[in-house]
Amino acid sequence: MSGSAAGRAARLRDQIRHHDRKYYVEAAPEISDRDYDRLVEELRRLEETHPELVTPDSPTQRVGDEPIPALMPVHHRRPMLSIDNTYSAADLTAWGKRVEKLLHDEPGHGREPIEWVLELKIDGVAVSLTYEAGRLVLAATRGNGVTGDDITHNARTIPGVPLALDVAEPPAAIEVRGEVYMTNSDLVALNEGQAARGLAPFANTRNVVAGSVRLLDPRECAARPLRFFCHGVGDSTGLGAASQTDLIAWATSAGLPVAPGTQVFDSLDALVERGTELIAELHGLDFEVDGFVVKVNRFDQQRRLGATAKSPRWAIAWKFEKFEATTTLAAIRVQVGRGGTITPVADLEPVELAGTTVSRASLHNADEVARKDIRVGDVLVVEKAGKVIPHVVRVEKHLRRHRHGPWQPPSACPECGTAVVKDVDGVYIRCPNVDCPARCRERIKFFCSRGAMDIEGLGDKLVEQLVATGLVKDYADLYALTPARLEPLERMGKKSAQALVDQVAASRERGLVRVLNALGIRHVGPRVAELLGAAFPSIEKLQAATVDQLAEVPEIGPAIAASVHEWLAGDYGRRTIEGLRNAGVRLDVPAPQRVPEGPLTGRTLVVTGTLAGFSRQEAEEAIRRAGGRAASSVSKKTDFVVAGAEAGSKLETARKLGVTVLDEAAFVKLLRGD
Repeated sequence: MSGSAAGRAARLRDQIRHHDRKYYVEAAPEISDRDYDRLVEELRRLEETHPELVTPDSPTQRVGDEPIPALMPVHHRRPMLSIDNTYSAADLTAWGKRVEKLLHDEPGHGREPIEWVLELKIDGVAVSLTYEAGRLVLAATRGNGVTGDDITHNARTIPGVPLALDVAEPPAAIEVRGEVYMTNSDLVALNEGQAARGLAPFANTRNVVAGSVRLLDPRECAARPLRFFCHGVGDSTGLGAASQTDLIAWATSAGLPVAPGTQVFDSLDALVERGTELIAELHGLDFEVDGFVVKVNRFDQQRRLGATAKSPRWAIAWKFEKFEATTTLAAIRVQVGRGGTITPVADLEPVELAGTTVSRASLHNADEVARKDIRVGDVLVVEKAGKVIPHVVRVEKHLRRHRHGPWQPPSACPECGTAVVKDVDGVYIRCPNVDCPARCRERIKFFCSRGAMDIEGLGDKLVEQLVATGLVKDYADLYALTPARLEPLERMGKKSAQALVDQVAASRERGLVRVLNALGIRHVGPRVAELLGAAFPSIEKLQAATVDQLAEVPEIGPAIAASVHEWLAGDYGRRTIEGLRNAGVRLDVPAPQRVPEGPLTGRTLVVTGTLAGFSRQEAEEAIRRAGGRAASSVSKKTDFVVAGAEAGSKLETARKLGVTVLDEAAFVKLLRGD
């Protein structure tokens, strides 16, 4: 055997493992697929010439030569239990309270801190991988949780499954657990191949994965682009991890891919808040997710919590309903947002989805349209996850019969004609013209919305009229409106005009925090506005702050600080603030008001459904005026749930927890002190 051949083979194996890691673990490939294939081919030729160089964990040994006769059963040394699930944030919170009680009621532990981990719940097939001395020796499906099927021959074909762990001192034995999955883009390519061979397309990614891992011929499985994410550990000897976050860090260092976006929180409330936000952001993922998995972070706490016969007590799946439909893309148009962001929107052939007729869906940005190769005339799979805004999952390219080319994003704003600009290191294109009519219209809509200045009666249609007629060009113009100027507008009588002017006037007293949120400054939402208001309780103090001073505010950071400073120091920002000041809008933080005493003092109420005599905001304001607290979610600490028409999950939660439910008549009596 040539020493130079052995050295070259070792270097090639190291290079290939390095590039596997960059691609599957770090999602940061350094070479093209073609160059990667050349490395593998060179190693294969070298090993064919020198068979003595072949090692069991060589990248060339992923695919076996012959099919196996049958799948053999595997007994899991530690059961692969299923996880309980919930579709309700209130139920998730109730589960967290039970976990806290179990841990805190133990003698000698007291109220020890609990960390909560939020992970994506991948919609794939659960498997376990056993490594001995760092080498893969067994792979098995979950099966019934006690016994699964030996799929080692197929697991070895999955590029994201390392044949050898990339650590200097691997555990003597470790069983890692995770999910085999397929991306939507890989399914599109696979179905194109199926169509070219006259075969039926696969319905969805999970069906492909479930069938592929149980194939007897590993060569067939290797032809399916399967992937793997590690999310847990079973039986192990020599693993030093003390928590789930430790395990994730170790897995990454060992070359095991882990799902992106795993986060740890000190409180379950913070986790629920972030998870709720994330649901609307999942469109950016190229793989299917049907919820989140919430876990207690520390392994010692997990062991103390233990498990029921079916499920661990230290984890729960927080799922959301997913609804899919297939329809045709009629056109792609663009809309301009208040910050100038130009968003492509899909005009769809109307289709029923989650009980509503869907005829449009956001395409988010030009890069996503290009990545999914979405073209007019395509058949699209459209999804609603958690009943939020529908989005396009994938294009059914095997059904493409038209000859339309790729969509081209606009080079100029469709409203004002200004040349667009692209974010530095970003994916969005924007209209930079602050006086663009579309930007003005959207800014005013947001300024008036409930979460901002909360000007009731100023809905989207009326705002569009005000901007189109030139009555309103900026925020300050709202405060110059009079009944006489409003009455000529469509559907605007004398009384409604006066009521609107009164509502606008009342918004002058909302205070600095609401104003900051309403201005639409990039990166500034309710939470950031609250932090800025606490640190700089007047607009003068905020305008005088340097970027460094802004960045020193906890949770702000340099990017937000730079955005706020640039907006306040710019001509448009200075002009806007001056206009609001001249209009008499309050630009400081009001002193905290004492909670009034009343018939609801010390009581917590939750309003759900539609009330005949109150809007949601009016009902909650009535609760506060009566001395009570208006909460957004139901727990055991809730005193009353006020249920109107079409009350949903909050009413169900109240009944489960034994919380008193009031109809509207009883609510009115309670407000009066009856």
